[in-house]
Amino acid sequence: MPITELLDRNAKQYGDEVALVEINPQVMEHLRVTWKEYSLIETDPSNPGRTEITWTEFDKRANRFASLILSRGIRRGDKVGILLMNCIEWLPIYFGVLKAGAIAVPLNYRYTADEIRYCVGLAECSMLVFGPEFIGRVEEVCDKMPRVRELFYVGANCPTFADSYDYNVKFMRSIAPDIEITDDDFAAIYFSSGTTGFPKAILHKHRALVHSARVEQAHHGQTREDVFLCIPPLYHTGAKMHWFGSLISGSKAVILKGIKPEWIIRSVSEEHCSIVWLLVPWAQDILDAIERGDIRLDKYELDQWRLMHIGAQPVPPSLIKRWKEVFPHHQYDTNYGLSESIGPGCVHLGVENIHKVGAIGKAGFGWETKIVDPDGNEVKQGEVGELAVKGPGVMICYYNDKKSTDEVLKDGWLLTGDMAEEDEDGFIYLVDRAKDVIITGGENLYPVQIEDYLRKFDKINDVAVIGLPDARLGEIAAAIIQTKQDVKCTEEEIVEFCKGMPRYKRPRKIIFADVPRNPTGKIEKPLLRKIYCGESVVARQNEIK
Repeated sequence: MPITELLDRNAKQYGDEVALVEINPQVMEHLRVTWKEYSLIETDPSNPGRTEITWTEFDKRANRFASLILSRGIRRGDKVGILLMNCIEWLPIYFGVLKAGAIAVPLNYRYTADEIRYCVGLAECSMLVFGPEFIGRVEEVCDKMPRVRELFYVGANCPTFADSYDYNVKFMRSIAPDIEITDDDFAAIYFSSGTTGFPKAILHKHRALVHSARVEQAHHGQTREDVFLCIPPLYHTGAKMHWFGSLISGSKAVILKGIKPEWIIRSVSEEHCSIVWLLVPWAQDILDAIERGDIRLDKYELDQWRLMHIGAQPVPPSLIKRWKEVFPHHQYDTNYGLSESIGPGCVHLGVENIHKVGAIGKAGFGWETKIVDPDGNEVKQGEVGELAVKGPGVMICYYNDKKSTDEVLKDGWLLTGDMAEEDEDGFIYLVDRAKDVIITGGENLYPVQIEDYLRKFDKINDVAVIGLPDARLGEIAAAIIQTKQDVKCTEEEIVEFCKGMPRYKRPRKIIFADVPRNPTGKIEKPLLRKIYCGESVVARQNEIK
């Protein structure tokens, strides 16, 4: 079954029910009304604060876009780039591409003009759909993308070098095109995070996308009564595949355009959200805002909120302990995955295993795992090795990159690049990325372990540990520390706190600075290495992988 059949089914069975809600708090926050009341106010139609569509309208929009791109020469197997901020048009455009038999190519909204050009070229896109935030970047490279035959702009005031999506799509047929699609057809190309240079293009079939939907529902039990709050960027497999739980259950999802703690809590309350996927910094910010008194929980309707889950990065156990103290009735889950395994869920903790917080869990629904040494042999329980996963969601290949594909795909197993160990109960703990390991005086240091320890210090909001070059030891561990808002902290306090660690693990340099994270919450360690280490160390780290 192709993933498009789930949308077709929802339109037929639940057509009049709300499928998607978009909330733009910046437009509304100055008004003393609920967000649903805002929908009744006459506002600027080009910049709404809250809008919603039913499953029928969702399906019709997808069909219209499929008809539009077919009319412009897109054929089965062609690639269509999608460069949009989160918005209510995002998912209908994505499904319109799939209904045309084409391949959707979501693009990171942080890409520079050169990265857009590179990724569009690598994926061999014939068309690019983009929004107002990207006019300057796309214009800069629009004549440097020879394969791109069409540029469609989503929004008001279409630039002269593109065609208007909004104008053209309304004249198209809202009936699905007569194109046979199977679960064995190619569906999407996602891009790696680019931690070792420019991103790699990851090719998936429809069967992988459908499996990710089944995994999400198997892990979190979505029903039609659930409401999912979607905050992370939809270009990423994480947000998309968690939303697939709403798709497979035919339930409502809310797209929130902002990450302020007050906006998140208000969305949960007013839209009656029951499932929220957060990143570590957002969860910390919510707890801090509650502790400061900026958020008073008694002002909100939160009883329906049943599940908070986190992915994309290691989760400090101390954070979940704090969370459960504030929200004792919440279920909690950790999800592990990567774009090469169609996003989250190839490993997950499980809501019943909160006593194992700190672990990423066990093999997810339909998945297998093992931990191997550099020769591909399974290591003994308790030993550190590289995590490998196998299942229906493993990528087909890195598109147009056989060498890189062969490096990570071994007899159906995907080498994740993550160092891990398994405890006596079979739960997997991430130790670190293989390329992030610090080798100091012949000892391997795993930054995640040091970061987890430092996050227990009550003055620290975020921390990243990297290796700095050292003439005697080769490398030393440096901790970049971001303190909590309006909190003073000294190097001496950090050094004293670190005495609880083995001496060889203690960071030898403390740097007080912001910790940069990408839109999916991962620490941007390549950027930190470039800032603090110099290009030679960056090159060495890249060679490890």
